[in-house]
Amino acid sequence: MPFYNIFSKITRKSKENKNKQKPKIIADIHEKDSLILAELTEKQNNKEIELIIQPLKIGDYLIGNIIIERKTISDLISSMISKRIIEQLKQMKQYKQQLLILEGDLNDSDFNQNALRGFILSASLNYQIPIIFSKDYKETSDYLILLAKQQLKPKTEISLHSRIPKTISEQKQYILESFPNIGPITAKKLLKEFKTLSNTINATEEDLEKILKNRAVDFKKILDS
Repeated sequence: MPFYNIFSKITRKSKENKNKQKPKIIADIHEKDSLILAELTEKQNNKEIELIIQPLKIGDYLIGNIIIERKTISDLISSMISKRIIEQLKQMKQYKQQLLILEGDLNDSDFNQNALRGFILSASLNYQIPIIFSKDYKETSDYLILLAKQQLKPKTEISLHSRIPKTISEQKQYILESFPNIGPITAKKLLKEFKTLSNTINATEEDLEKILKNRAVDFKKILDS
């Protein structure tokens, strides 16, 4: 009589949880005394995130390819007066993506409100750096954790059916995406394998199975009907 291990599923799940990648946040060493780092450290202790503290030449936090500069309103005003903020924005462009988090309420400051708004417009339009406003350190840490979690999600291809295709390559992909159960990734694979629409349409069911698997039958049915 075979022995059934009732703990096998539990063991498998525990291994999966152990190997499961955790959201990773790299924090600049100069942030070590901030309340945000205290929040993140607590999350790390609860095994919710992986927190790494190290010197960063640019920005305060690094999540994936996103460099993040955090400024309280008083920090922002000081860096505007010294013009240091402009240099920081320029340096941030070395990374693929950038994010500026402004912590606090602009209206609580006696500083010229038009100057603050002018800076926000300049950062958004001239430097094309997105800005997020957070009310306090806790909300900032929540944003950082959520952003880190999003980096673990697989990136999905954007279907050309959401816009009008312009190039011939896009038009061919657009036509293939019109078939049921064929999305952007599969359409690209078909064109890579068969090169042209004509070759794809005239391909044998056996050849199509390399890409479409069990969907090859339905694909051929539509073409032959």
